[in-house]
Amino acid sequence: MNQDRTRAETLAEGMRVRREVLSDAHVDRAEGAKNDFTEDWQDFISRYAWGEIWTRPGLDRPMRSAITLTALIAGGHWGEFEMHVGAALRNGLTREQIKEILLQSAIYLSVPAANNAFSHARRVFDALDDAETADARDDNSTQES
Repeated sequence: MNQDRTRAETLAEGMRVRREVLSDAHVDRAEGAKNDFTEDWQDFISRYAWGEIWTRPGLDRPMRSAITLTALIAGGHWGEFEMHVGAALRNGLTREQIKEILLQSAIYLSVPAANNAFSHARRVFDALDDAETADARDDNSTQES
């Protein structure tokens, strides 16, 4: 832990970064669902993953996202992978760059893992496209009223 920051400051910085990377909606759901059993886990992940690692100056956020996607593919953590595909887009990676990460993973992890990753990434992209289409329809109907 950065010795110049208090535990509370590290948590606050972690929550800020977590919200920027994963979205306010995601963090609000996680925080709203915490209970006595999960409260320590939420504190841990916010302080250490987001407050210590994601705030380090040595890598930019797109690089951290690329590493995270690859690690999640390697571990077969598909729910987290989908969440981090959206985060990677928020962090500045393009769909084309994500595709390249998945192709690279086929060589170093396995073709079946990359095949599964493409399926999960496409699910995220399709959901985002559907949401954008719905938003555009809502904007058009509001303008016509």
